[in-house]
Amino acid sequence: MQRDDIVMDGPVLAFGGPYGNLEATEAVLAEAVRRGIPPERVICTGDVVAYCADAAATSVLVRGSGIRAIMGNCEESLGNTAADCGCGFAEDSACNALAVEWYAHADRSLDADTRAWMRALPRRLDVVAAGRRLAVVHGSVRQINRFVFRSTPAVEKLAELDQAACDGVIGGHCGLPFTQVIGGRLWHNPGAIGLPANDGTPRVWFSVLTPKAGGIDIEHLALTYAHEKAAARMRAAGLPAGYAAALSSGLWPSCDVLPPDERRNGGRALAPGRVAWTAASDAAPSWP
Repeated sequence: MQRDDIVMDGPVLAFGGPYGNLEATEAVLAEAVRRGIPPERVICTGDVVAYCADAAATSVLVRGSGIRAIMGNCEESLGNTAADCGCGFAEDSACNALAVEWYAHADRSLDADTRAWMRALPRRLDVVAAGRRLAVVHGSVRQINRFVFRSTPAVEKLAELDQAACDGVIGGHCGLPFTQVIGGRLWHNPGAIGLPANDGTPRVWFSVLTPKAGGIDIEHLALTYAHEKAAARMRAAGLPAGYAAALSSGLWPSCDVLPPDERRNGGRALAPGRVAWTAASDAAPSWP
């Protein structure tokens, strides 16, 4: 399939998973303004709507902001009035049971115009920065709701990169930020801003990718916002108490989807970090 490249000639701010968290979405867009990054160089990896209270208002904000957003599995499901979120949770998991509640709330909140916007979102964008093509996808190149974690085997990531025919992937869906350079190619997840990264703090995560001579500098950055206000709105809406509590505790109410390595690291506070992705690098840099 022929794709049009979007050339980025300056810093790019990337984030995933607004999840209907209006306060966090407002905060990350304000951060882009503070950094002088224009909307056309801001990328959202999808799932504008999910766990939190303000599905409609968050959709309106993202849609009207002028940023570049792709379709997540939640947009695919809500846009097509599907019976469930299509997140890929196991049927007998706690995550799946909790999803029934927040998905029903989101489904009640959206009008036909918003659903049409969701259906029209692209499933992939191709961004070129510093001469490198990056495929922006939600879960993986082949599957919109595939969970790709830091611990996902490198051979599987390389197969996805081969499928994408690109130098790197910017992905989302798993909710945890990480960067890996594998065989000179990149897999980067900027993290989600709608929920904390299960690291025991209320902060949420985004990234800034800055093209430089010979490569791209990638910064993983934490964002503080009015999380108590967002949690109060969730409680008022009657949404699952565990997710409302997670906005403050930084701990997910269920870790069913996490592989063993990510489970072991739960509750360990992340520190902002930087990865230099350069062709001349002999090492395979990663974060965290």
